[in-house]
Amino acid sequence: MRILLTNDDGIGAKGLQSLRRELRQIEGVTLDVIAPDSNRSASARSITTRAPLSVEEIRFEDGDLGHATDGTPVDCVRFAQVGLLGETPDLVVSGINHGLNLGDDVTYSGTVAAALEGILLGLPAIAVSQQSEKGEMGYMPQRHYEFETVAKFTAGLVRELAGHPLPADTLLNINAPGGKPSGVDVTKLGKRLYRDELKKVERDVSDGRTSYRIYGYEPGLDDEPGTDIGAIARGRLTVTPLSLDWTHHEELEGLRDRDFERLLGVASS
Repeated sequence: MRILLTNDDGIGAKGLQSLRRELRQIEGVTLDVIAPDSNRSASARSITTRAPLSVEEIRFEDGDLGHATDGTPVDCVRFAQVGLLGETPDLVVSGINHGLNLGDDVTYSGTVAAALEGILLGLPAIAVSQQSEKGEMGYMPQRHYEFETVAKFTAGLVRELAGHPLPADTLLNINAPGGKPSGVDVTKLGKRLYRDELKKVERDVSDGRTSYRIYGYEPGLDDEPGTDIGAIARGRLTVTPLSLDWTHHEELEGLRDRDFERLLGVASS
């Protein structure tokens, strides 16, 4: 099995390095690392189309090689798919993110976006995120993380997937609580309750611009049973299956009952 390991915190991030050391020990695995050269958190599914991308070979402390790029997490997966390192991967693993990726936040996450790019290309994928030791539920980076448990859990999952692979259109989004998890829940995505505020930043500027902060305030949560957010709040490790089919299938027939042809006729006349 050939695995691509990437992230959005940058190639030197402790979370990626912890997971890299565990994955490289799996018998029969060839591990490639392509990651951003610096932090690309909250870059979501952005790609680089208006400039060439640079790639630098990096040697880690244990002698293994990786590749750092000035692109986004999605660019990293594309590099692997178009043959930067020769063969394409069989599995994409993204993480370990420094902070949770729960509920609605998965749409902003570069960590999850890299894994989503995998399933878009027909490759099964895993995204892995870790809550800080303080147990915060927000999305701002913290200082202290313990990655060992979720890194070993992910490596064990990869070993199982070697014999029982995921469907190619399936991404597993894994989130680990701070401290020792009390167990594992298979969950659906929960609902974030954002508390964003408009706050003016006082700066001495002469060009007439005004600066504001609108993000960075810890969101609340809708503690619905069976969700990733509720499970993390109770100290459980979560596994949530995701896919790229965002079609609202139940609404298809309702939309077909609307007279769009009439609207087109009016617009065209």
